Amino acid sequence: MNTRILSWLLVGLVLLSGPALADGRVKVFILAGQSNMEGKAQNKLLEYQAKDEKTADLFAHLRKDDQWITRDDVFIKYLNRHGGLTIGYGSPNRTGVELELGTVLGDAFDEPVLLIKPAWGGHSLFKLFRSPSAGIPEERIQAELVKKTERTQKNNEKNNRDDPMPTLEGIRGEYGSSYRNMMKEVQSTLAEMDSLFPALKGKSPELAGFVWFQGWNDQYEGAEVEYASNMEHFIKDVRRELKAPKLPFVIGVMGQNQSKPAKGPMLAIQEAQLAMEKVSEFRGNVRAVRTDVLVDKAAEALYPTWRDNVEEWEKVGSDHAYHYLGSAIWFNRMGHAFGDALLDLMR
Repeated sequence: MNTRILSWLLVGLVLLSGPALADGRVKVFILAGQSNMEGKAQNKLLEYQAKDEKTADLFAHLRKDDQWITRDDVFIKYLNRHGGLTIGYGSPNRTGVELELGTVLGDAFDEPVLLIKPAWGGHSLFKLFRSPSAGIPEERIQAELVKKTERTQKNNEKNNRDDPMPTLEGIRGEYGSSYRNMMKEVQSTLAEMDSLFPALKGKSPELAGFVWFQGWNDQYEGAEVEYASNMEHFIKDVRRELKAPKLPFVIGVMGQNQSKPAKGPMLAIQEAQLAMEKVSEFRGNVRAVRTDVLVDKAAEALYPTWRDNVEEWEKVGSDHAYHYLGSAIWFNRMGHAFGDALLDLMR
């Protein structure tokens, strides 16, 4: 995309205002992160719980005439998928926080809502999501080069291959690649909004908020020590690039510890995420939302022995602990909490 056109587009997102344009606006929210932002609650679990008398009331507002509602006022773009918000906009045949989050936002605004979700599993803030102002950790890159070179050499010898050796330039290029892809996904979606979503044709996008849900892959190799610094750089860089200095920013705090206290690297990341609210320039415009307190206790209770009772387990969960048990109830609770936090910041 032409840089001048992109700059004009992003400035327009922030400067657009005034009652005369209210009917022609679209509230745009960016949802970014790794696998848990992708969404891991299996659709078959949602289908079961939406009809089970013990849990049906929790999903009733998302259904009509015994079918899942497809919103005509909330739209979503998740990588190669796009359309009106409904179930299934998570990993294949799964749903994430976007369902309840988008419902909360759609119910709150007269204007239509657009969710742009750039999310990729297994991506750390330390490396792939690393933002420009965080810089490149040269010592880590040198060590990474040595490891990758040794691994490639051994693989070539073992399998009689001739794969090229890794380079410093190649490894440097990996740092921040997901951050750059995230920004490209936002930019391309806005540029193609009219064709992707015909119902929004002619309307003007208004950047309204950002939700970050990530952390698992920063628990390793000491990355948790840098998390607070990298998170602060990330928020500042996102706002700077989108020309939105006070963009409401919600952080979903790691909660895979469930009802037990977090320890070690997970605790360090939780504390780093919670600390963002206390950064002077983030006060009142950044909110960290705890997710462990929203745990689905029924799924939590069955998970330790799920292999011994698969039939009962599949009525409450659909994945492992690092994916919030694949609990539809837990993902919906988190989505609702993120939506409420955004609305509170916007007020």
